[in-house]
Amino acid sequence: MHAGTIAGVNSAETPDCLIVTGMPGAGKSTVTRLVSERLPRSAWLDGDFVSRLVVSGRVWALGEPADEAARQVQLCNRNLCALANNFCDAGFTPVIDWVIPDRKQWDFFVSLLGARQVLFVVLAPGIEACRYRNTLRDPRERFDFGGYEDLDAAMRRELGDVGWWFDTSALTAEETADGIIREARRRAVVN
Repeated sequence: MHAGTIAGVNSAETPDCLIVTGMPGAGKSTVTRLVSERLPRSAWLDGDFVSRLVVSGRVWALGEPADEAARQVQLCNRNLCALANNFCDAGFTPVIDWVIPDRKQWDFFVSLLGARQVLFVVLAPGIEACRYRNTLRDPRERFDFGGYEDLDAAMRRELGDVGWWFDTSALTAEETADGIIREARRRAVVN
């Protein structure tokens, strides 16, 4: 790894925390898995997996009752940050894969990650690419979501000035992962 990469050069250096977000179908899970595999010491923290740890009484992020859905999203966010901090402390770069839709959730993440250097990448291939990519998923993995326009507008309004908005519309998942490893420390630093 050279100085321009995510993990840096010094193995004693505290690893950065990489958060990759975007709309459903943006490629978060595939890309974060590839990034994690390419780093020398990393942990892939999949927000969907962490949220599914709640088995009985689970409410989907946009489900009802809305107050319980919001409480469970906050619990997932808290757990993702606790895991990220634990992995950082053990010398691993945590790579978080999760939809962070607004400033309130972003601020919550930053507050729980403390003094860590956070790299924030928004995969932004566009609404049509996200819709199309979602149709290519196994039916059990599809995210039936009709609010792409609203989510895109909200994310751009509230988070448009945070991190690196990476247009991946013409890139493969491998090219996107390579771009993140090569450019994130320069383009995605937020604190």
